[in-house]
Amino acid sequence: MKIDWKGYQTNGFFDELIDYKGNVRPHGKQLAQFFSNLSSEELKKARAVADLAIKEMGISFTVYNEGSMIDRAWPLDLIPRTIGKTEWQGIEVGLKQRVEALNLFIDDLYHDQKIIKDGVFPKGLLEKSVNFRPQCVGINPPNKIWAHICGSDLVRDGNGTMYVLEDNLRVPSGVSYMLENRSVMKRVFPALFEKVSILPVDDYPSQLFDMLAAMSPRPQDKPEVVVLTPGVFNSAYFEHCYLAQQMGCELVEGRDLVVENDDCVYMRTITGLQRVDVIYRRIDDLFLDPEVFLADSQLGVPGLMRAWSRGNVALVNAPGAGVADDKVVYAYVPEMIKYYLGEEAKLANVPTFKCLDPKECDHVIKNIDKLVVKPANESGGYGLLIGPKSNKEEQAKTIAQIKADPRNWVAQPTLNLSTVPTLEGSTPSGRHVDLRPFILSSGKETQITTGGLTRVAMVKGSLVVNSSQGGGSKDTWIVDEEDK
Repeated sequence: MKIDWKGYQTNGFFDELIDYKGNVRPHGKQLAQFFSNLSSEELKKARAVADLAIKEMGISFTVYNEGSMIDRAWPLDLIPRTIGKTEWQGIEVGLKQRVEALNLFIDDLYHDQKIIKDGVFPKGLLEKSVNFRPQCVGINPPNKIWAHICGSDLVRDGNGTMYVLEDNLRVPSGVSYMLENRSVMKRVFPALFEKVSILPVDDYPSQLFDMLAAMSPRPQDKPEVVVLTPGVFNSAYFEHCYLAQQMGCELVEGRDLVVENDDCVYMRTITGLQRVDVIYRRIDDLFLDPEVFLADSQLGVPGLMRAWSRGNVALVNAPGAGVADDKVVYAYVPEMIKYYLGEEAKLANVPTFKCLDPKECDHVIKNIDKLVVKPANESGGYGLLIGPKSNKEEQAKTIAQIKADPRNWVAQPTLNLSTVPTLEGSTPSGRHVDLRPFILSSGKETQITTGGLTRVAMVKGSLVVNSSQGGGSKDTWIVDEEDK
């Protein structure tokens, strides 16, 4: 039995492959035709090939569960998500605008705080920020770039409009899975890649290295760039290893680095100390330097902040960038864009109620059964309350948390998120998705992945796409509609 797209049900949602009339959208025609020609047995074999490839390539992620750690194979659905090149070009413009404003905002907060003095951003919001680092005040990273790598999560609503759901500016993860998804799909369906004009993603590691190298305090042909990992027990360790390998960089832990009396960072090697120019750090601010942050941290490097503040090493992302990685601060990004760039936001935020505002807080509490309620600084879907799917006890618990700390909570309407066909055995069924493109900023150039990591809810009707909570992923294709 083969897939009959005419029988596919959109169930009233905006589906990104099939429209409300049951017709395939232009950018997905070749994909849909290819899959409709596959038998159930061929799909079963393709699934087996994909599973074997994921196992052979060691693509995994770690789930923390009740004090234990479980390694799981990366979940990949076989039907790619397609987006037209023309639409994507507009999204790219909006993402570049957004990241430019965010970097100006972060730099302003650690210097003159003009946006606060001019009454655009509340002073009280900054004072209660858990990610503002007073230790970074007055520091000038190269080209005033703090968030060199940003992963902004995008969602599409019931009308097909793309919104920014949140910005990830501390230690954004997931790009390795975007790259590996493409590698697996090329193994499984090599013929399909000959039929469809898909923009490549393979050049990301070289783009990442070039951006990192551009941050070096010492102009030279090949600066020493390292990836700093918390170690093998971190949930994103696979990604740390993968990116270091792809860039040809050393993967180091804190114990491999030392800051000498000249306030420069050195890597311990079998031939002696070797100076490090750029550290792509994958550990949180508070663990970076026990001299400045958590004194008992075993993950960081004593003196690292001193070396960075004196311009002897580049840290990517810069410490303190997380001040803008806050779901309450997110609500002010359109105002930031207008304030710093004199422009209207080209990509809209999801409408957001800020519980620090008494009127908006009252609205949230009264309508908690209809809203998605989020804590300001959790990630991975933790702490989230999805009103329509919650019970009275869960709602009461969240209301108590809001009243105890209104600044820490926001709420958004429950969007009718778009769907993409996702295989259940050999039958496609619509599942909700989001998208995380990655934006690289050096101050001289901004580059955006062609597509990004599409995360998909593997349970019918679920809005939770995080892999740690049962979600899956898809290869994301930016398709050139004009190349038939």
